[in-house]
Amino acid sequence: MTRTKTFVALALALAVPALAAPALVAAQATAAPSAVPAGTYQVETHHTLAEFTVSHFGFNDFFGVIPGATGTMTLNPANLGATTLDVALPVSAISTTNATLDGELKSADWFDAAKYPTIRFVSHKVVPTGDRTARIEGDLTMHGVTKPVTLDATFGGAGSNPMSKAFTVGFGATGTLKRSDFGVSKYVPFVSDEVRLKITVAFEKKA
Repeated sequence: MTRTKTFVALALALAVPALAAPALVAAQATAAPSAVPAGTYQVETHHTLAEFTVSHFGFNDFFGVIPGATGTMTLNPANLGATTLDVALPVSAISTTNATLDGELKSADWFDAAKYPTIRFVSHKVVPTGDRTARIEGDLTMHGVTKPVTLDATFGGAGSNPMSKAFTVGFGATGTLKRSDFGVSKYVPFVSDEVRLKITVAFEKKA
C-alpha cells in the first residue's frame, strides 16, 4: 500500500467514530422524570449492580458487588407514590475480586447461597423527596429473614437506548442495614455490622 493510500485509510478510520458520535450523543438519555411513560419496566440485568461496603477491622473500608439482578418496576410519573419494585439478586454472584473470600461469603458461615440463593427487595411505599429523588421503603429478604429497609433513590435519566432501542430508565440508590438483623453476624464487630449499600439500576420498558 502506498503512503497516500495508507494516510487516507488512517484518516477514514479516525473520522468514522467522530462522525458517528453525534448520533449516539443525540440518542442518550434526555427525558425528564415527568416525561417517562407509565408502565411496567424490567431490570436490564447487564447494567445493574449492587455494591456493599463494610469497615474491615477499623483499618479500611472493603466492598463487594452483586451483579445479575432481575425484577420489575411498575411506574406512573403522575402518581409516583403508586410505584412498585420487586428486585432480586443472586447470592451465588457475590464478588470481591478475592476468590477465597467469595467462597467464604457464599458459605453457610455467611450468606449460605445454597440454602438462601436470592436477596430480594419488595417496595411497599415510595415518597417523592425532590424533583429527581424519592425515598423507597420496602422489605428486604436475606438469609431467610425479612426486615424493613429504606433506600434513597435518585433519577438518573431516561430515553431510547442507542444500542438496543429499548426505552430505558436509570436510577441510583443508597441505604444501610445491619447484617446481624438478618442472621449474618460472623466477625461482628470487627467486620462492621453496618453495611452501606450503593445500587445502580437500569430498567427497560416492556413492550
